[in-house]
Amino acid sequence: MLTLLIVEDNPKLRAALKTGLAATGAVSISHDCGSGEEALAYCLEVAKTYEVSPNLTGLPSVILMDVQLAGKLNGIEAAVAIRREFPRLPVVFYSIQDDDAYYRDFRRSGILSHYAYVRKSNYLLPQMIVPLLQDAVAGRSFIDPDIESRVQEVRHKDEQSPLALLEPNEQAVAKLLAQGLSNEQIAARLGFRDKRTISRTNGQIYAAWGLAESATDEKIARTRAALILHAGRLIAWDAAGIARVQNERGEWIVWEG
Repeated sequence: MLTLLIVEDNPKLRAALKTGLAATGAVSISHDCGSGEEALAYCLEVAKTYEVSPNLTGLPSVILMDVQLAGKLNGIEAAVAIRREFPRLPVVFYSIQDDDAYYRDFRRSGILSHYAYVRKSNYLLPQMIVPLLQDAVAGRSFIDPDIESRVQEVRHKDEQSPLALLEPNEQAVAKLLAQGLSNEQIAARLGFRDKRTISRTNGQIYAAWGLAESATDEKIARTRAALILHAGRLIAWDAAGIARVQNERGEWIVWEG
């Protein structure tokens, strides 16, 4: 029989899940809570109180985790934190939310196995959840096709983002540049000892975003870089100063902001 930790911030749904899953006879509820922070604290307390073997015996067999939770951590972030301490502890995620941020967190989490991620509306009944729990424990992975489609959509969107053309340190500088900070302020905020580092980094940003010619006028290049970051897409200015962006067919059209 599987031992299960339920993480769900809706008390009524959490109670219904406990009752329904226990009634299947395939699951024993070891604990339930409403936030990712509580789930992590519980796992750490179990590990400290009881002897947990290298293969995680002693912990719950699997976690059933809502993606939207009370507290600062969403379900994906909570699972990452838990699996950092307890590698590949099986988790089944479910969500009714269709939010790019959650799909982005999932994609960046790097979770490869011992998981399932499904829409709550598609897998609501206990008898549908149990096979997902069992597969996750067996090391398999499953993602609802609808969610996989959205994850890939977000991935494509991110890859089209101007930030995808920058290295991490350049991304950090670009974000502060777009907030209107001076080179000196950016250097201080990021802990650089030489403010000229920011000028050099700005040059790399301008080159990556096709603003190298504008760099002869720092104010224009800086303004255009900020506009690109706020727009979330590459913008090209011609010699007359007309701004253009690419449409879905890859054609450059006048940008109307």
